Amino acid sequence: MPSARALTEHLRRLAPEVLAFGVIGAGNTLLYMVITWVALPIGAVKASVIATVVTTTLAYIANRYWTYRNHSRTALRREYTLFFGFNLVGMVIQSGSIAIGKYGFGLTEANDAHAFMAVTAAGIVVATVFRFWAYRTFVFLKPPVDGHEADLAELDAVAGLAELSAEDPQPSR
Repeated sequence: MPSARALTEHLRRLAPEVLAFGVIGAGNTLLYMVITWVALPIGAVKASVIATVVTTTLAYIANRYWTYRNHSRTALRREYTLFFGFNLVGMVIQSGSIAIGKYGFGLTEANDAHAFMAVTAAGIVVATVFRFWAYRTFVFLKPPVDGHEADLAELDAVAGLAELSAEDPQPSR
């Protein structure tokens, strides 16, 4: 069991990443909401899909070159494919919440625009937690510390877990 000191240190190291991710996420969320609001007349689910495609590309660029700028760079195609794939899962979470509102609860674009935006916000929260975990675990790999992580990084499915196995637990006093 990690000590409180080790947990505090881990959170201290994680804070800049969370902050950068949050700033990018907040900007993209505002843009997503604007695009969704403007495109709502064509249908809530279609508007959500359009907003996701636009903001996904912007989020990739911002996260690659700011949040995860010090992480190892793998092939652009690999990173963007994984990034876009995890964003598709996030889109399913977000659009699924909207679809539940529309088809499950009978919300209409004409009469329930504010309710759609509230449902969208709830879906964004759930999808954001998923995306943060997926990006740091599978997309933007941690830089090698002692050379062994590079071997693990080749196994894409477990690459994000390499940092956990590389950390030596601090002895308890």
